[in-house]
Amino acid sequence: MDKEVFADGIGQIHFAGNMFRFDFVTLQPSGDSEPATAQVSQRVIMPPQGFLGAMNSMQQMVDKLVAAGVLQKTQNTPDLPAAKE
Repeated sequence: MDKEVFADGIGQIHFAGNMFRFDFVTLQPSGDSEPATAQVSQRVIMPPQGFLGAMNSMQQMVDKLVAAGVLQKTQNTPDLPAAKE
């Protein structure tokens, strides 16, 4: 692996030109009393098959983290896990 990329999250996912586009964001400080703002730092583009494979891999990881007790399902959104605090 030549390069690692850090992101605080995904800002948006677009579907255009038959490709998925993920805008990865990093949080940038705005000032002493203002919250950090998310700025796009990288974009990853992949075909639908790659997107479906990635979603499958992420779901498998979420299932493992829930089983290990690292994440827990919330009552309000039963399909979306929340990080344990």
